[in-house]
This record gives sequence, structure tokens and C-alpha cells, in this order.
Amino acid sequence: MASQDGILEINLEDVIGDRFGRYSKYIIQDRALPDARDGLKPVQRRILYAMYQDGNTSDKPFRKSAKTVGNVIGNYHPHGDSSVYDAMVRMSQSWKLRNVLVEMHGNNGSIDGDPPAAMRYTEARLANIAQELLQDIEKDTVEFAPNFDDSIEEPVVLPARFPNLLVNGSTGISAGYATEIPPHQLGEVIDATIMQIENEHCTVDELLTVIKGPDFPTGGIIQGLDGIKKAYATGKGRIVIRGKATIEALKSGKEQIIITELPYEVNKANLVKKIDEIRLDKKVEGIVEVRDETDRDGLQIAIELKKDADSTGILNYLYKNTDLQVSYNFNMIAIHNKRPVLMNLKMMLQAYIDHQKEVVTRRTMFDLKKARDRAHIVEGLIRALSVLDEVIATIRASKDKKDAKDNLIARFAFSEPQAEAIVSLQLYRLTNTDVQTLEAEAEELAKKIKTLEAILNSEKRLLTVIKKQLLDIKKTYNDERLTDIEKEIEEIKINVEVMIPQEDCIVTVTKEGYVKRTSPRSYAASNGEPCGMKETDVLLDEFHLQTTDTLCLFTNAGNYLFIPIYELPDIRWKDVGQHIANIIPIERNEYIVAALSFEEFKENEYVTIVTKKGMIKKSQASLYKATRYSKPLVAIRLKEEDDEVVSVLKTSGNDEIFIGTYIGYGLRFHEEDVQPIGVRAAGVKAINLKEVDIIIQAFVVTDTSEIVIVTQRGAVKRMKISEFERQNRAKRGLIMLRELKKNPHRIMFIQILLNDKTHDETLHIATEKGEEEIISLAHYHYSDRYSNGSFVIDEEVVGEVASAYIEITPKS
Repeated sequence: MASQDGILEINLEDVIGDRFGRYSKYIIQDRALPDARDGLKPVQRRILYAMYQDGNTSDKPFRKSAKTVGNVIGNYHPHGDSSVYDAMVRMSQSWKLRNVLVEMHGNNGSIDGDPPAAMRYTEARLANIAQELLQDIEKDTVEFAPNFDDSIEEPVVLPARFPNLLVNGSTGISAGYATEIPPHQLGEVIDATIMQIENEHCTVDELLTVIKGPDFPTGGIIQGLDGIKKAYATGKGRIVIRGKATIEALKSGKEQIIITELPYEVNKANLVKKIDEIRLDKKVEGIVEVRDETDRDGLQIAIELKKDADSTGILNYLYKNTDLQVSYNFNMIAIHNKRPVLMNLKMMLQAYIDHQKEVVTRRTMFDLKKARDRAHIVEGLIRALSVLDEVIATIRASKDKKDAKDNLIARFAFSEPQAEAIVSLQLYRLTNTDVQTLEAEAEELAKKIKTLEAILNSEKRLLTVIKKQLLDIKKTYNDERLTDIEKEIEEIKINVEVMIPQEDCIVTVTKEGYVKRTSPRSYAASNGEPCGMKETDVLLDEFHLQTTDTLCLFTNAGNYLFIPIYELPDIRWKDVGQHIANIIPIERNEYIVAALSFEEFKENEYVTIVTKKGMIKKSQASLYKATRYSKPLVAIRLKEEDDEVVSVLKTSGNDEIFIGTYIGYGLRFHEEDVQPIGVRAAGVKAINLKEVDIIIQAFVVTDTSEIVIVTQRGAVKRMKISEFERQNRAKRGLIMLRELKKNPHRIMFIQILLNDKTHDETLHIATEKGEEEIISLAHYHYSDRYSNGSFVIDEEVVGEVASAYIEITPKS
């Protein structure tokens, strides 16, 4: 609504919506997206037209770039000079455009991302092939529109003698739309255009017999024929571009990787820097030096390797982790009929063909009118020469030129253009020879008129003209394809030994979830001191591994954490380590119950999982190898909500398993009773539990194995596994505690003994009241199945047992 002083009160949302809509329409149609007909954005078209109008063509000397930029800004494109100059420079860069449209003297940037020199230093002119885009523009071949201040007119589109949109491609981002059209080889594009002209209903597969795929100015290798087909059929598709690299042997016995071609739009300097960072950070073992050896003879990056380095593995690592291999996503959007359209290959070719039909038709009409006008004048001149004396007499009797023209028209019935030509005739032309010349010209004009009329009257003749023009362009400008095409996208497999040095290390996992990798040097410097931990924490496991091994941590919730050893933080032996939640996030109530290490994941090795509620599951170890491991992975499906994992064992397929339960049952059976199944399965019944019973722990055992048991009342019992005869899975098992009617013993802790002569095993028992009892197990007496063991604490004084663990230390 209107208010006083002519100020309008309008809703802000309406204003912003309206203005942004106008702005979006402008940048979509007139800034960021190319026209499907000539493949140019407005700023590019204006630069080329301004240079053409100014005579800055390939047959003339170079001219200061600043002059062209000034002309473009002043006449056609009222924007910042840098945007115009940047567009002009890009059209001159041989690593950006397949066929450059502007030739430039001076520094026009580099593939390293160096900026060009200022426009006052560089000189430019149209390239030969750019003039083919402008050819016949003066023959009314395209529409013109007023420029920004209505002072002159500019072309809406260029005649474009070749399909520039496909030849040079385009990239741009506007409001809600982006375009990514790759460059192609000129000869292939022309052959595809001719195929489409000759058979409008040809298929994309047929077109692919002549247009193999994109052809990037930087060469390289394209992988993914299916991606090319999809892009040409739909306008969208994905391919992989990798640089061209070879492995060369040096005299010293070493090898080096030589890179001679890069993927399109990759910055060479950044790539060299990235590879050198990989060398410095030792993410790959074996790179000695990275050198940029590019010179006037061409691009070359040399990567010198150590002796016996895995050159193929290192090259694969570089493909996967640097811009030596990149993805390219087609998004072929162009302005067609004043609208942004996602175009497939056939649509692009047809848009160009339709444009050429219009251009050639308009040019033919222009040439026909000119020929007819000239034929009319020649006819008048021939007739005038046949009555030359009367014509001269008439002219001499006239007062002036106008009177002479009027008299000629009145006496001889000449037309006004004929009379003008006669009175303008020079005296030396009034010879017999000139009559013959005029008659020959009239004959030629008659033939030309007939030819031009035939083109206008026959679409077949019209298309023949277009094809001939295209073949002429191909003959003049065709060159060799630069980019190789491979059918499949190669899956890059990287041997882990390539990425990391194979080093010995000690890995520790604590009950509270702290993990660390320690070097043997730090371990040796500790002089036998125990592993650094929190006071309340207990060591769950200690492994002597190599950095190329893998650690799998299993949680009570049925998940496992896949951790390559080299990814663990290298921490001193005396320090606490890093909590697992900082490496892979786990739930608050989730904790580590077991740790297994793998040098490799074998099919004849198994991971056997036992749950509290009596389930067991065995799966091939190879199924636990993960490629993505940034979050917990499923190890077993727990059927009951209150069930949880208590033990995880690595078994050979020929082992025996022993299970101990809370109320004192022990079951020993062969693992063959458990059939291997998938990782996400729930498993089968391990033991027939009583209603109040649960599994405390499970172990791999042999006839010589021994176990130690701690009950809640503070009794400790050492037993031989040979006390338990082997049964079948899912049985109740054998009793290993004497049942008491009053205050019976319940197992709080059960553990298999190491029985290693090089280590001492010490049992630590903590009570509810915070007391701790320490017992050396070296000579602790054996008990049979029907005994409740020996009391080591008085539960009435210090409370029941809260927890227990066995500390293993090397013998001094």
C-alpha cells in the first residue's frame, strides 16, 4: 500500500522474493551457463565479438589485452575488468580449452595455478579457430540485440561453424543450476554431428562409434565406459580420470615413477606438494624425493623411490589418495530456447544442427539478395552499353546527376539502382571488353542465384552445405586425440605394507577401554615397570604385534571395533593411552570384553563368540575383515535385550571349548559341534542353563589346561580341565562346586591359567569394602570338582568379592 511522500510499504518477503527471482533469471540466462548453439557464455561471446569488430584477428599483430577489455566493458559487458580479463585469459589457456579461442603473448597463467600477468602487460588476438565461430556474422546470420545502453547492437549468438559446446566444454555455477560439460576431440564431434545429420534417429551407441568420449587438453586416462554412455544418454554420469604415469628403472637399481599427464583441472603444484607431504609424513614407505621436472618440452613429475620399494603399490596409493586420480561428474546443462536444460548428446548435436540450419538459411538469403541485386545492375549496364550513344547524349543533356538518373529512367525504363550504376560508371569501362566481362558476370550470377535458390528450396541441399562446412573445419583444424579411454574403472588395491613401515610394537588394552601402541624402545626403557594405567583399571590383554597387523575389540553389546595397528596412537609405555571412544565412538553403556589380534584374516580360522544367556556363534575370521571401520560393526545379533557378550575366542576349527557358569557348572565340548555361520547371525545354544544361571566365561582348552575360580564368598579353587570329560554342546555340563543349601557359592571369576615357566601369575581379589587380597598361583594346590576350594578372605569382615583379575609378570 502507498503512504505519504510516495513511499511504498511492501512486505520484505515479497521484495526479496521478487528481486532474487529477477537476479536468478539473469545469472542463469546471461552469465553462468553456455548457450547450446555456440557453446559460449555471454562474456565469452562479447570478448570474441569485440576482438573481431576491432580487427584483432589472427592475421593481424597482437594487441594489448587491456584495450580489448576496455572495449568489452565500454560497449557490451558493464562489469568488473577482472571478470572480463579472467574470461579472456581462460580462453587462451591450452590446459583449460581443447582448442584455444584466444592467442596470448606474455604470462597467461600456468597449470600450477599461477595468476596471469596484468592485462597491461599481455597481448592477445583471436585464434584462427575462433574466427570460424564468427564467420559470416556480417551476413545477417544471427539475431542482434541492443547493448546495455542502446548505443550499438551485439549478437545474441555467434554463427559457430563448429560445435564449440562439445569441443571446448563448459563449467559454471548459477542459481539452482550448475554445468559441467567436458571438452571433446574436434574431429570426433564433427563426425558425430554428421552422423546425426544423416540419421536423426541414430542411437547413443551408434554415436559412440565415432565420438569415443571426452578428450581433455591435459590428456590422461578416462576409466568408465558405462559412465560415458550414461552421460551421453541422460546428461549426467560419472567417470574417473587418472594421470598418465610410468615406472622407470634407474641405473642404481632403484625405480622412479614418472608422471607425464594430469587429470583435467588438477593443479600441478598442489599435487607435487601433496605427494611430498605424503613422503614427509611417512604415510607411504619408500619415497625418497619428489621433483617437478616440467620444462619447455612438456610436463614431468619424477618420484624417486627407495631400493626394493613397491613401486606399483606406491603408485596405487597416489591414485587413491591424491589428485593423480579424480572423479569427473557430467552435468550437461545449457541454455536452450532461453531455458536451462539438462541435455544428452543427441539433444546437444540437434540444437547445434538446428542452429546451423538457421544460420546457413539466413546466410543464403543474404547472399541471394545480394546476387539478385548485382544481377539486376549488371543487366542494366549491359543494356546501357548496347545503346551507349543515346545514354551518353541523355546524360550530357542533363543538369546534374539526379536529373541524369531521372532522364535515364524516363527514356530507357531503367530502375533507380540501374540508373545510379550507369551514371557512376567510369569512362574506361566503356569498352567492348567490358561488355564481355559483364556478360560473363551475368552468367555467373545466374548460376549462383540458381544454386542459392536450390539450397533454400531443399533441406537436403541445405544439410549438404552444413556437412561440407564441417568437413572443411575438420580438414583444417583436426588433431590427434589426447586422452585414452579404458572400459572399466579399476579397483585400486593398496597393500598395507606400502603405506606403513612394518615395525614391532606392543599393544595394550585395558578393561576400562584404554588402548595404546608402544614402541619396543619405550617398553625396554620402562625397566620392567607395569603398563601405565589408571589406578582403578586392569590390563585386559597385551599383544606383541607389528604395525601391519589388526586389532579387533569386541564389546558386550555384540559389536566389534576394527582397528589397524598403525592407526593406533604411539604412546609411551608409562602413559595411560587413548580411550577407545576417541578412536571409534561407542555407546555409554558399551564396554570392551575381549581383544583379538590378526596378522591376516584367514578362512580356516574362526571367531567364536559366547553370550551371557548361553548362546554361541562361530564365523570365519575372514568375514571380520572390514574396509570401512569408522563406527562399531556387528559381530553377533543378540536375541534378548538383557543378553550380552562375555567371551570372544580365536579358534582353529579343531579346538575344545570350556564354559563356566555362575552357579558352578562347567561344560567342555568340541568346536565342531558349532557350525560356521554369518557375522550378523545370532548363533545356537552353547549350554543348557538353569533359569537363574548365566555364563561367566568361556575358553579354548586342552587336556593339560588349568583354571582358577573365585566365588563371591572369597573361596579360591584351582582345577585341571582333565577333571571334565568331553560332552556335546547344549548339555547342562558338570558341577564344579559342591552345592550348599545355605549360602551356596557362586562363581564371580573364572580364568584359564597361562602355566608359563617364564611368567608369574598373581591373583588379585577386591572386596565390596575395598580390601584387596593378593595370592601367588605358582604353587596353589589343586581341588577336585566336588570341593568349594579354600577361603582366602572372610566375607563377614571385608564383604563379598566385588572383582578379581590375574596379573601376569615376567619372572625376574
